[in-house]
Amino acid sequence: MPQQTIPVYVFTGFLESGKTSFIREILSDPGFTSGEKTLLLQCEQGVEELTEDELMNYDTVAEPVDEQSELTPAALKLLEKKFDPDRVLVEYNGMWKLEALEAALPARWELYQIVTTVNAATFELYSANIGPMMFEHITAADLVVFNRCTDALKEMLYKKNIRAMNPRATIYLDKTDGTSEDYARSMPLPFDVNADVIDIGDADYGLWYIDATGEPGKYGGKTVRFLAQVYNGPNAPAGSFVPGRFGMVCCAEDISFLGFVCRYPGAKDLELRQWVRVTASITVEALPEYRGEGPVLHALEVLPAEKPAEELVYFN
Repeated sequence: MPQQTIPVYVFTGFLESGKTSFIREILSDPGFTSGEKTLLLQCEQGVEELTEDELMNYDTVAEPVDEQSELTPAALKLLEKKFDPDRVLVEYNGMWKLEALEAALPARWELYQIVTTVNAATFELYSANIGPMMFEHITAADLVVFNRCTDALKEMLYKKNIRAMNPRATIYLDKTDGTSEDYARSMPLPFDVNADVIDIGDADYGLWYIDATGEPGKYGGKTVRFLAQVYNGPNAPAGSFVPGRFGMVCCAEDISFLGFVCRYPGAKDLELRQWVRVTASITVEALPEYRGEGPVLHALEVLPAEKPAEELVYFN
């Protein structure tokens, strides 16, 4: 009989980003604990700590992990045998690579969710000094929580369009007054999604790409028009090409080609990197390229076009 898997929830972020507070909220939720035993791996000692009384009330045992080298399958398997937990929570050190933890998980341990907490007040400082590490925290997460948000910090985060770093993550802004705001639902868009043909401005392609990736259902049955470059190489599905743009998400090292599969009988006649203006209807389909559901374009018109003054797209 196969052994039951042990779900692993990882909480990452830099010191004083609110990881411990978030873990306390999770453990205090009866719907989460439901009488089951939790093993908490503490890879970082912050200013705030869970008390012994809290751990006892939540049927949780805490184990310190002082060095990244202590994260090995053998060591974690010993903890499993010692405590027999129903779940594992990891308060991860924000300076350690997430790959090290993933490689250390024993066979029964299954990574269920990565939560990244961010102190909004220090976000710009960390982005400027250790941007790639901050970028890794956000791109790997299933849930991102920016806490301690004032109105000014909230405005800054919207201008930077954090969603561009990870379109599929759920992002919340926890404000200083105790309320919380869904980032995606409050992000204004510079084009009319209800128009007969949604015209995507040259500078707005990145915003549209992020929105369509995060909420493909919003665009099902819609028609869009945009400027793009052609990719019709060997990785493009037969009878299709990928119209897209190169975008810089975080820094120069993170420039990527951003596009969706577009079905078009004349795809083979297009030139690689050719500029075109595409008008296409959209369906939502599950494709291997998307690792799930995403927008699939059906070309109504593909016309040669001049390249824009700014070839790179941004997300603000």
